[in-house]
Amino acid sequence: MARQTGVLGQQELQIMKVVWDRGRVTVRDVYETLLGRRQIAYTTVMTMMGILEQKGFLKKRAGDDRAFIYEPARSRKAVMKAMVNEFVERVFGGAANPLMVHLIEDHRLTEQELDDLRKAIRRKGGSV
Repeated sequence: MARQTGVLGQQELQIMKVVWDRGRVTVRDVYETLLGRRQIAYTTVMTMMGILEQKGFLKKRAGDDRAFIYEPARSRKAVMKAMVNEFVERVFGGAANPLMVHLIEDHRLTEQELDDLRKAIRRKGGSV
């Protein structure tokens, strides 16, 4: 049975972004996409995709030729939510407010993003 974890490492996340963007891929598809960005070995991509399948992030099936076809087993939204929750728990002891304050004070949010945040807070029943 696949082992479910919520957090992806940097290389795993890069691979999953390719899979989410393309929907169905082979190892070669992912390898060629990543190779366009940086040096990486085909065997590394193959190994990482096998690990992602074992962790429950990818599912694979036999393709028309000899290559396996991989698809996401978990949505981008679900994975990002789990990663953010894990980060907030690990770094901020489960409290999201210090993270939000940090982002706002560090000027990393645009006016549009701040406006979107205000709207989200209002929808949750708060006031800004």
